[in-house]
Amino acid sequence: MRVIPSSCVLAAGLALALAVGLGAAGCASVPPLPPKALELNRDGAAALAAGDLSTAEARLAVAIEFSPRFTEAWVNLGYVELRRGNLEQAERHFKMARELNPDLPAPHHALGLLEDRRGDGKDAEKHYRESLKVDPAFVASRVNLARRLYQRGAFDDAREQFLRLTQVERDVPAGYLGLAECLLRLDLETEADDVIGRARARFGDTPEVLMLVARQLLRREAYAQAEEILAPLTADIDRPRAGAAWSWIGVARLGRGDRAGARAAAKEALLVSSSDGVAQEVARRAK
Repeated sequence: MRVIPSSCVLAAGLALALAVGLGAAGCASVPPLPPKALELNRDGAAALAAGDLSTAEARLAVAIEFSPRFTEAWVNLGYVELRRGNLEQAERHFKMARELNPDLPAPHHALGLLEDRRGDGKDAEKHYRESLKVDPAFVASRVNLARRLYQRGAFDDAREQFLRLTQVERDVPAGYLGLAECLLRLDLETEADDVIGRARARFGDTPEVLMLVARQLLRREAYAQAEEILAPLTADIDRPRAGAAWSWIGVARLGRGDRAGARAAAKEALLVSSSDGVAQEVARRAK
């Protein structure tokens, strides 16, 4: 018996694992470039990652003074403006980088992130694909393309991209997690179980993997075991993951007939995210 239909919800764990900012922390480069330009780009990327946008901008601008055709510095300068919300300026920087060197994946990927930020999924996918044409091993573009496909319901296409990711970079959990999510949405549960088992063997009992293990148990109606695994995740410092754990605890409680407990769990989940589809369904069924 399935308490929550497999077609009703995008699992919160996938959205967590595949956040839109993946790969936007900055770029590094290699010679031949002036050593000082390389140093400034590296330090500018570090300041960007730390959220010190003014320092990042200053360092990257000087790096470009040293080498005006420094593609990666232009990309990183665009990320500074993207973080500030200056989308038009970010686009100018990213397009400059692409013009300087269209044979690097980073400028195409950056333009994909920009269109993702604007909510233009079609153009975002186009840029991610351009990035992968340049470098099929560019992980961030592979992840974000797969995420976009999943979000628009193209589960088989997303499955293919996640599967490729597991082959290109076997130590990136997102490939296995996304592949399992797609297989679940395609009702290929045996294949999903195999992927979850491989992910657990490779990465251990990480919160993302445990969320999938708990959902395996829910499908097998092992509700008490599922809740036991999920309970520690409700205190996770990652609030969306904690909310997702409460949602699935609600499913477990509903499955064993504890309607009051299910309502309480759904309430906790909805306090984290009022749009949580699993929690909304649990709350509806537990009335």
